[in-house]
Amino acid sequence: MMPLLIDRKQLKRDMKGLLSSAQVSPRLMTALYLGLLLVLNLVNGLSGSSGLLSTFLSILTSLLGMVLGAGFVLYCMAVRRGERAEFLTLFDGFSFVGKLISLTIIMYFFVALWTMLFVVPGIIAAYRYRFALYNLYENPGIGVFDALNMSKRQTYGYKGQLFLLDMSYLGWTLLASLPATIYNGMIYEQMLEETMASMGAIPGMISAASGGSGLAAMPFWAWTLLMGLWQIAVAVFYLPTYQCVELGYFEAAKSTSGIGSGVSGSRQAPDDLGGF
Repeated sequence: MMPLLIDRKQLKRDMKGLLSSAQVSPRLMTALYLGLLLVLNLVNGLSGSSGLLSTFLSILTSLLGMVLGAGFVLYCMAVRRGERAEFLTLFDGFSFVGKLISLTIIMYFFVALWTMLFVVPGIIAAYRYRFALYNLYENPGIGVFDALNMSKRQTYGYKGQLFLLDMSYLGWTLLASLPATIYNGMIYEQMLEETMASMGAIPGMISAASGGSGLAAMPFWAWTLLMGLWQIAVAVFYLPTYQCVELGYFEAAKSTSGIGSGVSGSRQAPDDLGGF
């Protein structure tokens, strides 16, 4: 079958209506999900930036973040099916955590290979495997390369539509990342100040260039807390809808490709040196 031309605006309206009738509040679930991520980021930040313990905690928090991300998607899948998903659904990813980690690493590896050629092929490759994790979430019994190959066939004809979907939420994502943008700007400002100082710039010039913002005096943990709380405050208004809408694209892709919902892909490694 040919890919469907999805009415994105109508799908958004449908998903908002569906989420409003969810038995477990999507806003509370989103706040819990992002709140747990914030705690993990605070633990990671307070551990310092060097040393064996810091490296271990960084890896551990990243892995736990993957599991929580899987749980949030599983919650949204349940909402779309009209099923009740409790808050503990966030931890359901632990049941297939090995495959989850393997698939994520392999996926990033393939995308990185394409990105080393040119940026655009890397972006296309990211959309090519957009549904790989969803296939695993739906059927944890499949293999990692099964999930990748299924996504490769499912996203045929949908990459452009998925890109437009992401662009339609660009304003929300920029708003959610506002404190992080300010923080990164201050880091750049500090680097500029240090560079000017090393070049022998006079103190007055350094002060004028850096702007002297009082926010720069905030410790890293305070910025992490601020960024996390701001992200939660913004994300509860758009993230559940965005996730459910994307799952709507996934359902359409399964329907038109005939791949998914128990249909297994090839067990060969995906041909990532082939076409898109």
